[in-house]
Amino acid sequence: MAHRKSARIAAQEPKPPNPYGPHNGDSDDAAGLMSASQSSSPDSASSASDPDPEPRPAKRRKVTKHTPNTTTRSPTKYSKSNSLLLVQSIFTSAPHDGRALPLRLHPPSYHQPLLLSSPSAQASLLKWFQKEQTARLMPWRKPFLTNPSRADLSRRAYEVWISEIMLQQTRVATVIAYWNKWMTKWPTIEDLAQATEEEVVNMWTGLGYYSRARRIHAGAQKVVTEMQGLLPDTVEGLMKHVPGVGRYTAGAISAIVFGEAEPMVDGNVMRVLSRQMGLMGDVKGDKRVVDVLWEAADRLVKVVAEADGEEGEKPGLWGQALMELGSTICTPKPQCGKCPVTESCMAYAEGLALASGLKQAVPDIEDGIACVLCELVEEDAMEASSQATEKKGRQQTSKLFDAFQASSMKEKDVASRTPSSQELNTIISHAQRFPLKKPKKQVREEEALVCAIRRVSDGQYLISRRPDKGLLAGLWEFPSYILPASNDSTTKSRKKQALDYASGLVESTDGYRGELGTVPWLFSHLRLAMHVQLFELDDSDRSPRTLPLESNYRWVSSDEIESESMGTGMKKCWSLIKATRE
Repeated sequence: MAHRKSARIAAQEPKPPNPYGPHNGDSDDAAGLMSASQSSSPDSASSASDPDPEPRPAKRRKVTKHTPNTTTRSPTKYSKSNSLLLVQSIFTSAPHDGRALPLRLHPPSYHQPLLLSSPSAQASLLKWFQKEQTARLMPWRKPFLTNPSRADLSRRAYEVWISEIMLQQTRVATVIAYWNKWMTKWPTIEDLAQATEEEVVNMWTGLGYYSRARRIHAGAQKVVTEMQGLLPDTVEGLMKHVPGVGRYTAGAISAIVFGEAEPMVDGNVMRVLSRQMGLMGDVKGDKRVVDVLWEAADRLVKVVAEADGEEGEKPGLWGQALMELGSTICTPKPQCGKCPVTESCMAYAEGLALASGLKQAVPDIEDGIACVLCELVEEDAMEASSQATEKKGRQQTSKLFDAFQASSMKEKDVASRTPSSQELNTIISHAQRFPLKKPKKQVREEEALVCAIRRVSDGQYLISRRPDKGLLAGLWEFPSYILPASNDSTTKSRKKQALDYASGLVESTDGYRGELGTVPWLFSHLRLAMHVQLFELDDSDRSPRTLPLESNYRWVSSDEIESESMGTGMKKCWSLIKATRE
């Protein structure tokens, strides 16, 4: 594609040669951390392709979850070559005619997105987004730079980078406040590179998965020292040379800032495309489904970039438009009546066909034309099987495809009219089935003792630093102890365990003052109950009262705790402790 990079550095400021080669590693962008009052929402950017690699503790108590009523096919081992063949079979087939299937037996070619060959739908989405971004202002959304200086381009790339990392599984409203505060303190990537890791982690407090903050800091230092302060403009360069940048984040920076025709596929986009393509697959666990969605996104952004319009701007606008659609309209419970691209949406068409009472001539499900990407919902499989058993003989596979192509459905006839409110409810109900909903991972429950040990002589508290790897890596906390999985926790038993634990830190535990209360905290995979225990260490006679401690322990004042890098849950424990001194 002959695509001019209008966002390149001005000619009078030559760009250093690009040393970046192909990336052959996996993405390691972080996911997110949720508090008890904040959970994943449609208004968050969850990057399914940028998982967080932090290890998790052993499982404990489990909460039973409802299992969807689906007919699951036998899993097959993932093969990149087989996945590539499947992708090719979908996107190299002749475009289908857009007729929908109320009963979902179909070949993989059914999933070729109509949006690819519909300039009117593409234009409709871009027009909708241009209005939407004006109505829903975000400080990192800025006009595309058409003739930037090197400094302007560096700052723009830095701003988009920080916003995309912050937005991973975090509400937009929450990120706006953090982003503004961050940019006030470190307006350029050079400013961030000069900060200490402690300062960066402390600024990140409350956003969760603090490894993201450390990677950003390390990335900023690398970009400043090795790349003259300008992030790479290609997906390969970003993923290979900037810590913590995965495929989604790299695509966003490359498209929004540098005008490259690169896909941006987060959780919202996966939901939009699965409905557009009528793909009822597992977008989190089935790599074949993920490959197909990324391929669709890649082909779409290239088609849009080649269309008439201002060069350089469209790839970024298109990617943001898909994300915005998924976060505001095509949510888990969609508002199909407000969607600007229903004309190309297969989930909408299927729902409309169902609402109109149209039927598909269903072949025998044992004849093998069912798509390997989609799961059959049980009621669909039962109805298809019932119809198939009424046949007098099995048909050849070739005849089945002929029957598929010659379906008597008249989808285009019903698609031209506006559905009634009852029909719209049927459409929405059907669209909610996309993508396939798998049972959520069971959330385990744990209890912990948080020991606030205060010295009487100077009012300082003992704190400890968590390991450099794992949950809340490197953050400071009051000495804490996870109770055993078999623990039958009571106030009395917790007192005994707190005394035993504290006896390894201080010479005397005579200053135990009791349990102050319990602070509940919810991570994405863990429900934690923190029982706060108070000790007052009487060292007024100046005799040694603490045992030799490792370097990850230190005594700090109340003011120091206020500015310390602690997790949000531990900060809540501190509020409980402070209340006893007021």
